[in-house]
Amino acid sequence: MKFFLDTANLDELKKGAAWGIVDGVTTNPSLIAKEGRPIVEQVRMICDIVDGDISAEVVATETKEMIREGHELSRIHKNIVVKCPLTRDGIRATKALSGEGIRVNVTLCFSAGQALLAAKAGAYIISPFVGRLDDIGWTGMELIRSITTIYRNYGYKTQVLAASLRSPTHVIDAATAGSHIGTMPFKVLDMLFNHPLTDKGLEQFLKDYNKVFQETPVAG
Repeated sequence: MKFFLDTANLDELKKGAAWGIVDGVTTNPSLIAKEGRPIVEQVRMICDIVDGDISAEVVATETKEMIREGHELSRIHKNIVVKCPLTRDGIRATKALSGEGIRVNVTLCFSAGQALLAAKAGAYIISPFVGRLDDIGWTGMELIRSITTIYRNYGYKTQVLAASLRSPTHVIDAATAGSHIGTMPFKVLDMLFNHPLTDKGLEQFLKDYNKVFQETPVAG
């Protein structure tokens, strides 16, 4: 499974990229707004940090303007994936942009039916939101399983990106469910490293080594 960071914060992206395990980035208007720079400027800086798919979202709500914004965003860098919302206008824009060879990430997906629409429109990525479904009493991971099954049944090439992942358990469950990509906040990626037995084991290894090699007197 590919790991994407769901952030527009440059410091977080630099830390994640330094580990060598970040495959891409997802942004949205809310994340861009937190950083205080215009989307084109911020996304261009992100592309300088992470060499992988970088999703940048349109803010228009009508097809014609979505397509115009999609063209503008796609020109920023070769790694840009244009994000369109899963609305009627968004699907029309997805069909048009994908027909021109522009890769599209269809976002705000909350049902398998919506995911099927996105695949038929030629989406490069579909982004079902796991955590937000959990918030309203649904089981978000069931959606991942349904979408991966449908896509496999019909040979759709659209990649499933599990979004709104809020814990290491979410990441593991998404991988188990067959999601191609998991996008997560930096803190969730950082938490994947943690296990008390790893810390305990390393402490013991170093203690045993130092006991022998640091306490052995040097021959005179």
